Amino acid sequence: MTTMVAPTTTAQIRVTRRSAAYWRVTIDNPPINVMGPEMVKQFQEVMHELEADEDVRVVVFDSAVDGYFLNHSDFLAKLEDLTSMPEGPTGLPPWPDFLARLTRLPVASIALIRGRATGNGSEITLACDMSFASREKAIISQWEVGVGMVAGGGPMARLPQLIGRNRALEVLLSSEDIGGDQAEAYGYVNRALPDADLDAFVETLATRIAKFDKWAIANTKRLVNTSLPPDVELGAGWDACIASLGRSAAQDGIKALMARGFHQPGDVENRLGYYLGQIAR
Repeated sequence: MTTMVAPTTTAQIRVTRRSAAYWRVTIDNPPINVMGPEMVKQFQEVMHELEADEDVRVVVFDSAVDGYFLNHSDFLAKLEDLTSMPEGPTGLPPWPDFLARLTRLPVASIALIRGRATGNGSEITLACDMSFASREKAIISQWEVGVGMVAGGGPMARLPQLIGRNRALEVLLSSEDIGGDQAEAYGYVNRALPDADLDAFVETLATRIAKFDKWAIANTKRLVNTSLPPDVELGAGWDACIASLGRSAAQDGIKALMARGFHQPGDVENRLGYYLGQIAR
């Protein structure tokens, strides 16, 4: 087993090669796994590694931070540090570019969700080929409308195909927290498993897929991908997200959450859906 980290000053993502064919990408930005420009850069670096490697056949995304899979964006970071980053190979900005490339990657991708998958965490879940959630500990949400924003990582394009238009609108417009059982019932994730069984299940599945022929994996995925939304839909969502951040409604909403303890460990982060309802006007 070998471990590498994204080649930046502070590693917020760790890549562990369980074998040549099976990699783990572990998100590790305590205390609450927010995603800022630095993490986006590191996701880009990981994607370059995955695309360049001829042997990897399966990648599992998980978290080292208790209570959080991947959280919302870092609202204490400078927005221009994100918006000034160059476009990726798809022509999209770096975050939607990473998500689009993940879905097309000739490698099976699996999200192992324990803790909150808020905003960005939901978006990487939707970009993965499969997702498995802790029945007791997973919380998934697209929270953005509740604070006056539009989501930037493509859930408007992906969710309707996955769970249907009506349920997609329920998820997006309610901004509610969704537990593992409800996510499974809606088809948001493949399965919700007892937390004690989650790791072993994902490990067994990933190890099994890693034994199969990469050409067969890649071409099967390529043919399934004919139903993907076009990149222009992901780009439109990103543009709307950035525009929404400049509106007073979003700025006021984020300030109201911050005043209650948002962006730090505690009840607001743990029950974000509840507090979005409290600040709504």
